[in-house]
Amino acid sequence: MTRYVVVGAGAVGATVAAELHRAGVGTLLIARGAQLAALRRDGLRYVRPDGEHLVRVPVAGGPGEVELTRDDVLVFATKAQDTAEAVREWAWQPVRGGTTAAADLPAVTLQNGLVNERLALRSFATVLGAVIWVPAEYLVAGEVVNPAVPHPAVVWVGRFPTGDDPRAEEVAADLRRAGIPAHVTGDIAGHKATKLLGNLINGLDALYPPSPARTTALDALREEAQQVFAAAGIVPAPRPDVEFSIAEIPGRPRGGNSTWQSLARGGRTEIDYLSGEIVLLARLHGVEAPLNAAVQARVHRAAAAGTPAGSLDEADLAATVGAERHRAAVLIGVDELYARVAEPPPPPVLLDVRWKLGDPHGADHYRAGHIPGAVYVDLDTELAGPHSPGAGRHPLPAIEDLQAAARRWGLTRGRGVVVYDDSGGLAAARAWWLLRWAGVPNVRILDGGLAAWTAAGHAAVAGEARPQPPGDITLSAGHLPTLTADEAATLPGPGTLIDARAAERYRGDVEPIDPRAGHIPGAVSKPTTGNLSEGVPLFRATGELRERFADVTGPVGVYCGSGVTAAHEIAALAVAGIDAALYPGSWSAWSSDPDRPLEKGDPE
Repeated sequence: MTRYVVVGAGAVGATVAAELHRAGVGTLLIARGAQLAALRRDGLRYVRPDGEHLVRVPVAGGPGEVELTRDDVLVFATKAQDTAEAVREWAWQPVRGGTTAAADLPAVTLQNGLVNERLALRSFATVLGAVIWVPAEYLVAGEVVNPAVPHPAVVWVGRFPTGDDPRAEEVAADLRRAGIPAHVTGDIAGHKATKLLGNLINGLDALYPPSPARTTALDALREEAQQVFAAAGIVPAPRPDVEFSIAEIPGRPRGGNSTWQSLARGGRTEIDYLSGEIVLLARLHGVEAPLNAAVQARVHRAAAAGTPAGSLDEADLAATVGAERHRAAVLIGVDELYARVAEPPPPPVLLDVRWKLGDPHGADHYRAGHIPGAVYVDLDTELAGPHSPGAGRHPLPAIEDLQAAARRWGLTRGRGVVVYDDSGGLAAARAWWLLRWAGVPNVRILDGGLAAWTAAGHAAVAGEARPQPPGDITLSAGHLPTLTADEAATLPGPGTLIDARAAERYRGDVEPIDPRAGHIPGAVSKPTTGNLSEGVPLFRATGELRERFADVTGPVGVYCGSGVTAAHEIAALAVAGIDAALYPGSWSAWSSDPDRPLEKGDPE
């Protein structure tokens, strides 16, 4: 008769052991510390929606108290941070009628994360990976509360890394006998990846109470993780139906998930194997995971400070995740782009937007050297409409013209877009803003542009890129806010109107191109070049940009000479977490209207 030796008597291990024991399946639960003492003294108080059950499951304190036989199955239900120690303790124990556990017994790994099966496989010849979805809580020694109905849990099990194994079906059959729906899969690694995406709630749940802001942060964490998985070649399985719901148990309000419970008990959390696993994969595969890294670090700080579980507020959430989320939505680093251009799914569309005031040779610069696969975009003719009186030097193009150009560049709804130039994004930001204004959902600026790409040792190629397959994207105007001249005139006071030109043009000391010198009355000067660091022109750190715009209040609008570099200012403001509207006509339109007032000099 099979006996399940369940190593780890927390919420998961105690639930599985209790249900197997109640069904008459041979079970031995391995516990330690206060939990071991309570189970030996009183048994397990197992609280379910139908009441409290005292389960006298056999219990032991470790391998020194257990004689293993060839009929045993070792089930590892420790937290992921304890897996390596548990495997070391059990793998080389003798087995009556055999040799060692590592050679003779299957190891079933129930933990969250992606590392546990590999750790077990270093020692055990047979590893059955398992994913368990269960809402149980362990906060008090000797007690586990499981509010799941109608089933206590649901499990997917399969040989790791792949393949069929009759013992997987045997384990699943015993779990079903215990009332736990269990499914055998040949893709347990894919199910583990899917569970990890689900577990990214854990860090947020441990720190913050539920809120719309927390939900938004979770969506961002999972989107970032999906991008990391793509870089790592990991394909999650479709999210399964977990086949239970959570009931309210009178007098037993639900606290939180496993990381919340660890923080509440003052123990170590498994965050390094949840958000930290995403961070590790990102670093291994040359991409970035700043959001998951921020959550990982914040959970560690909370644990060190003894922060009560779920006690932090939305201001802390914004400080932890918000800043990095804003930056990740605007910018992409060279390492991440390098990894993504080789992805098996269609890589992002690369747009080269080489343009400078007074330099009409952007196409020649592109042909002399560009990022492989990039398509050249002419700012004057494709990112701006034809000149018309009062519209400024770079009016917004008609949406149907922009859509035709975007399809020519290869844009589709499912592909991301990365734009770059050779001037720190001062031109590329126009494409970033314009495409987002037209409803393209995933557009980012390559931080540092071509200079950062070549500085990282990546090649630039000459000539023309191979034509892209025609895109099918449908665009519509107005997804980002704009200002008319009248709206720009009335914005100072209730809000902030930013002049993004060079300071000498703002003051009216010089005016190299437009009809009159000066600035719109009430505007404040914040030259776009102040958004960039010295050397390779990267966007300044998020904290530095937030400090730069600390005095920006109320509704915000931005203008420049003709609506090009103002988009860079809007991108920098977005990194700092500030939304801003563009005045497309900018100073070129304002100064051409003699009825519009102007100011010169610095504000008094």
